[in-house]
Amino acid sequence: MKVLIVGASKGIGLATTKAALAAGYEVRAFARSAAAMTLSDPRLEKVQGDATHQQDVEAALADVDAVIVTLGVGFGDLIKPVHLFSDATRVIVAVMTEKSVKRLVCVTGFGAGDSRTSIGVLQRVPFQIVFGRAYDDKTRQEDLIKQSGLGWTIARPGVLLNGPKSSRYKVLRERASWRNGIISRASVADFLVKQIEDRTYLREAPVLVN
Repeated sequence: MKVLIVGASKGIGLATTKAALAAGYEVRAFARSAAAMTLSDPRLEKVQGDATHQQDVEAALADVDAVIVTLGVGFGDLIKPVHLFSDATRVIVAVMTEKSVKRLVCVTGFGAGDSRTSIGVLQRVPFQIVFGRAYDDKTRQEDLIKQSGLGWTIARPGVLLNGPKSSRYKVLRERASWRNGIISRASVADFLVKQIEDRTYLREAPVLVN
């Protein structure tokens, strides 16, 4: 199978690219800075482009079996209105539908969508001040995915850290169990790659924590 990873050059995207290659998949790494990636593998194809541009997404989606969206914004972008997540997802969903690519796996975060109400009372105000603009757009992103008709899974990790994959990270499926916590990017990547073929969490949006 060939997997398209959107936002593949940094952070969770880079960790997911490495995990997908380790799992034996052919990987098309799509990012604005894809050409600068130092990762090398015979099964890795680097494609430079902008996920908000339809022509770039159409080219990147050619002959792929599944899409993993791992887009992120820099800390400095949090003080401005954020539209990247919803703008890119709107394009990706439309092109996937046109090309009959059904499997979509996407990272948002704890605090997006209906998980916002599970944030602790003391965390809500600082969360909104620092991350509110980005997570408002992640909520719009989730809505677009849920309305798409695709075979989607959304992953909502807690606070991201560097470090190795844990064999004991938790996938919190039920709303009553949702909570914030830390988790490594490598653990999130492990979950994302498993969803390429596993349908256990089809059309679900679990929270991921250690």
